[in-house]
Amino acid sequence: MVTALVVGAFLLDVSHGWAQEQHSTATQDTTRARPNLGGPNQVDNLLETDAEPKEPLFKLHLFDPYFDFKARLKEKIGLGFSLDYSTVYLKASASPAEVEAWSGMLRLYGSWDLVGRESGNSGAFVFKVEHRHRYTAIAPFSLSFNIGYAGIFAAPFNDQKFRVTNLYWRQRLGQGRFVFLAGFLDVTDFFDVYAMASPWLHFLNLAFSTGSAATALPNDALLGVGAGAWITDQVYALASMGDNGSDPTDPFTGFDRFVSVNEYFTSLEVGWTTSKDRAYLDNVHVSVWHSDEKSEIGDPSGWGVNVSATKYIDDKWLPFLRGGYTEDGGSLLQKSVSAGLGYQAVPGRDLVGFGVHWGEPNATTWGSSDLSDQYSLELFWRWYLGQQLAVTPDVQYLINPARNPNESSIWLFGLRARFVL
Repeated sequence: MVTALVVGAFLLDVSHGWAQEQHSTATQDTTRARPNLGGPNQVDNLLETDAEPKEPLFKLHLFDPYFDFKARLKEKIGLGFSLDYSTVYLKASASPAEVEAWSGMLRLYGSWDLVGRESGNSGAFVFKVEHRHRYTAIAPFSLSFNIGYAGIFAAPFNDQKFRVTNLYWRQRLGQGRFVFLAGFLDVTDFFDVYAMASPWLHFLNLAFSTGSAATALPNDALLGVGAGAWITDQVYALASMGDNGSDPTDPFTGFDRFVSVNEYFTSLEVGWTTSKDRAYLDNVHVSVWHSDEKSEIGDPSGWGVNVSATKYIDDKWLPFLRGGYTEDGGSLLQKSVSAGLGYQAVPGRDLVGFGVHWGEPNATTWGSSDLSDQYSLELFWRWYLGQQLAVTPDVQYLINPARNPNESSIWLFGLRARFVL
C-alpha cells in the first residue's frame, strides 16, 4: 500500500520535459568552517544529501511548497528533518529454503540546532526513529541465512517493527573542529567512513558496506559517547565507546546495561583526506575496534582492524579498495577484501556501482573451520526518477556460498526504491 502511494504521488506531478538545471559537487560551497565528520548515513550528512539538487529523469513540482517550508524552518529555528520510505525486494536463483524476500522501512530523522547556531559551536538534538516490516515470509536481512551465504544482504531491512536508531546530543566546539556525541548512537555513522557505505543508497551486500562484514558491529541505539576532531586540515580522528548489548527496539534498557553489565564496543579511526569538504570522498583510513563478550547472546570478545582507500576522480569516478581482519568477536567474516568503482556522469543523476569481494568466514562464529572462502560480485544502477524518488536495480553473483555446499554459485536479483520528503 505504501509503495503504491509513493508511486502514485510521483505520477501526479511529472513534468513533460527533461530536467535542465545542472549541479556539480565541484561548485558546492566549500567555504564553511568545518564539514560534518561521519559517513553518508549520519543524520546531518543524510539531510544534506536529501536537500542537494538532483538531475532526475523527470521534474516533480508537487512538493515544492513543502520543501520551501522545510528550508524556512531550518533557517528560522535550526530544525532540519526528513521522512523517507524505502523498500527492497530480493530473489535468489537457488535456495534450500526461501528464495525471495521483501520488506519496507519508514524513517523520520532530523537534527535540531538548539544552542550556538551563530557561533559555529552549535549544540543539536539528533534523532532517527524507524518502523521496519516485511511483506514476505522472511525479510531481506534473513535471506542470506536461507541460501547458505555467510553474510548479510540489505542489513537494515528486517522485521523489527518500531525502533530507535539515533537519539543523542551533538556538540561542536572550536568552530566545528571538534565534535562530541552522547546518547543513543549508530556506530556505522562514524566508523569505517566510506562514501558508498549506505544500503539505502549504494551496495546491498554488507561486504561492501561499513566494516566489510569483518567487524562485530553492535546494534543501533548503542548507549555511549563518540568524539571526532580535525587534527590538521587533512587528518581526522574518530572514536566511540558504548554498550555492546544495545537493543534498538527497547533502547532505554541500555542505561542499566551500561552501568551494571560493563560490556562495551570501542573504536578508533584515523584518516587522511585531501580537504575537509571531501572527507569521505578522498579518504584513506585505518579503523581499529574491540568488542567485549556479549553474554546475552554468547558472542565472544574480539578485536579487528579495517583499512579503506577511496579517491574521487574528475567528479565522476570513485574507485575503492577496502579490507578487514578480525579475531573472534562474532563477526561474519574473519578476513575480507573488496574493490570496486562508483561512476556518476553528472552529479545528482544516475549512479552505477560495481564491486568484487573475497571473504573467509569466521570459524568461531559459524562453528566450523572447514567453510570455503566466498567470492561475490555486485552491480547496481541507481536512477533518480524524480527529486524525491530513486529506484535501484541490483544484481549479485555469489561464488562458493560457504554454508551451502550443494551450490557452487547463486544469482541474486534485487530492486530497491526510496522516496524522501
